[in-house]
Amino acid sequence: MKQIIECVPNFSEGRDMSIIKQITDVIEQVDGIKLLDVDPGAATNRTVVTFVGEAEAVCEAAFAAVKKASEIIDMSKHKGAHPRFGATDVCPLIPVSNITMEETVKYAHKLAERLGNELNIPIFCYESAAKTPIRRNLANCRSGEYEALSKRITTAEWKPDFGPSVWNEHTKRTGATAVGARNFLVAYNINLNTTSVHKANSIAFDVRERGRVKREGHPVTGKIVLDKNGNKVNEPGLLKSVKAIGWFIEEYGVAQLSMNLTDISVTPVHVAFDTVCERACANGLRVTGSELVGVMPLQAILDAGKYFLKKQGRSTGIADSEIIKIAVKSLGLDELKPFDPKKNIIEYMMEEDSGERLIDMDLVKFCHTTASDAPAPGGGSVSAYMGSMGAALGTMVANLTAHKHRHTDKWIEYSDWAEKGKIYHDTLLKMVDEDTNAYKKIMEAFGLPKSNDEDKAIRTQAIQAATKYAIEIPLKTMEICCNSMEVMLEMAKTGLEASISDAAVGAIAARAGVQGAYLNVRINTGGYNDKEFVNKVVKEGAAIEKKALEIEKQVLELVNSKL
Repeated sequence: MKQIIECVPNFSEGRDMSIIKQITDVIEQVDGIKLLDVDPGAATNRTVVTFVGEAEAVCEAAFAAVKKASEIIDMSKHKGAHPRFGATDVCPLIPVSNITMEETVKYAHKLAERLGNELNIPIFCYESAAKTPIRRNLANCRSGEYEALSKRITTAEWKPDFGPSVWNEHTKRTGATAVGARNFLVAYNINLNTTSVHKANSIAFDVRERGRVKREGHPVTGKIVLDKNGNKVNEPGLLKSVKAIGWFIEEYGVAQLSMNLTDISVTPVHVAFDTVCERACANGLRVTGSELVGVMPLQAILDAGKYFLKKQGRSTGIADSEIIKIAVKSLGLDELKPFDPKKNIIEYMMEEDSGERLIDMDLVKFCHTTASDAPAPGGGSVSAYMGSMGAALGTMVANLTAHKHRHTDKWIEYSDWAEKGKIYHDTLLKMVDEDTNAYKKIMEAFGLPKSNDEDKAIRTQAIQAATKYAIEIPLKTMEICCNSMEVMLEMAKTGLEASISDAAVGAIAARAGVQGAYLNVRINTGGYNDKEFVNKVVKEGAAIEKKALEIEKQVLELVNSKL
């Protein structure tokens, strides 16, 4: 699974578009990077750039961007309204999918060290990447801004985490950069059936983490409560990691709650939406829909869809596209303008049009292509497809059983089984094309030049690497097919009896996927030189095959006993 992260560097130039373009050009030159947004500001003299990709590629693009900025932006001449202390002022990494915050922090530290060592830029690590608690807050790292930097970096307290701690002509030009790791921020507006900014603000104060100013007696007209230092005291709002304010949108003719969800792992989109619905009702208002500003991770909208499906007492083990539809309709994301997953969901935006995928073919074309004289799809892809269909049958039985128990609490148990099955069949569908890609890598390696000893060595190394990959892919297919059979086994035991034959067919298909993939493992091991690895893989494959056969036997015995 690809580990996807987002990077949102802020550069201290917002007026000269030729400078900004030089920076974004080097970002886009890195393979696998998708540039999502470039937002220059003349008053702040600052540009916020957003791009995503696999972790290694993002770090490479970030390094190239910081390097270019250090060459073409002179901080000694910079003026702007926004706090800043470097040509690249901040460079946060944000986990999007299949990667933890802890793993993201490691990438941030690696990037920070490289920037400091190779570019000689003072680097401070902040937020989750902070080396000390006081540096977690960006404002502390940037205190006094660029103008105070010459003295601060020479002190023991504010010595940079990486890079130089001296002030010279180079650091005078580059300033310092803060490299961090933080959670994803979603900019999100909720629509209200009112034109009153006052009413919208009242709800904003109810929900935002900062809350509202505390007053004696009446919450609006009462005397403001002060602390012992004479500062206003705030009553916290209902939602952590949320900033909110009310405003009126002339274009739509309605008031909105404008929200920044600064950590969707703390307050997800659907929780914010439902909480605002409750507070709107308490204020005599109604939420009519909502609006996403920018993009969001796939998991965030899937979590929302599953949340609303569960509220409806429906199984969550259905296709992502259907879950997204439920989320969009439940949140009213399409009230003001169309919601396009390919433009609003990061993972879908990253999908490249690399020709027709096998799994996008209809059944007839897939069958005919397999039967043709084309070398792919072959047995490995077909094995993965058989496994995906087997898991899909197990998922179907779980969904039917959940529906049968929709009036009891048992539906949740079967919804969970359906969701497990969905993960298996979705993953196996990806393996259909991945197996063919593995074959293509071998063919490409064999096609490399072999005119001299150096070419031959490179070619041999490429063939071995591609062969190893062509062994690992069907081995992974075996493992997923076998694991998916736990769904069919449970459905054979407790699933809807009218559909237990489907569970049995699912087990047969999954077992066939295991055995078919194992044949591909074994045939590819013949071309791999590391015999210790080969022996290990063959032994592991044999164990998976044995387990699959045992589960299939249990399923068939259970089903036959009930027929």
